[in-house]
Amino acid sequence: MAGLAGVAASGVVIARAERRRRAYTPEEIRARLRDRHAEASSNSPADEAG
Repeated sequence: MAGLAGVAASGVVIARAERRRRAYTPEEIRARLRDRHAEASSNSPADEAG
């Protein structure tokens, strides 16, 4: 019984995350990806080695 409840709870969490993900417009997704890429590039160890 507890395993079944755990599976059901996991499904609810996944569905909630999927709805949240689909709420973004394509422009918002692109902007977020650009921001994350810029942040990752600025923190890259390869930049510090050169």
